[in-house]
Order: sequence, then C-alpha cells, then structure tokens
Amino acid sequence: MLVAVNDDYSHWVTVPTRWKDNDLYGHVNNVVHYSLMDTAINEWMITAAGFDPRAAEAIGLCVESHCSYKAEVSFPDTLALGLRIGKLGRSSVRWEIGLYRSDGTLIAEGYFVHVFVERETRRPIAVPEQIREEMQKLLRAL
Repeated sequence: MLVAVNDDYSHWVTVPTRWKDNDLYGHVNNVVHYSLMDTAINEWMITAAGFDPRAAEAIGLCVESHCSYKAEVSFPDTLALGLRIGKLGRSSVRWEIGLYRSDGTLIAEGYFVHVFVERETRRPIAVPEQIREEMQKLLRAL
C-alpha cells in the first residue's frame, strides 16, 4: 500500500525493510538508504515516464549524491519514500527524496543529480521530451 506522509513530495513508494538491511548496530545501514533512493527514482522513471533502462538511447548517470540522516530505522519497519524534482535543466535533473518510517518520522533526506547522456558515446544530451513532460509534474514549487 502506498502511503503519502505529507504534501512535500509528488510521488510515493512504500518499501519494506529486510532482515539483511540491519547492520551490526541493529539499524538499517547507511548504504541501504542510497539504494532505496535509487530504487524510488528508477521505479518512477520506468512506471511513470516509460523509461526502458535496457534499450533507451538516452540514460541518466549519477554525477552527485547526498544523504542527510535524521533518525534510525530497523527491520521490520516499512519506509515511505517521497520523490520530487528540485531542479530540471536541459540535460540534468536533481531528484530529491525523503525517507519516512511507518510512524511518519523523517529518517533521511537526500538527492541525486543525474545527467542524461547518449548511451554509446556518454556525451550529454537533452532529457528526452517524453521523460521531461513527466518530470515537470514532479517539479517542486518554490
């Protein structure tokens, strides 16, 4: 079940934590946060924007990422990940993600900057129009 925790984000994905996500200290390890953020972005790209990661001529490469940790989370918690776009350029996009525990507590906030490139040459190109149209729906109002 998808749960919108607040109106700060336009798209929500609900993800259960797994036993193997916990580290020696008994909480979800920091690398899992990045994996979940990447999953939320790619889930949206595939389902909402029609992106085909195996065949698309234009692909998004991560050139920058950041995560600020706010609270702990442990298995068997379920997380709600909110997704929005903070900035949309000609060939780049800044994804912003909030991770929330099932009780509504903010666990982490992060971002990924993707630059769209031509798959073969890896040269920057414009975000494909079909994807850009969908991305504009996630653009954060300032």
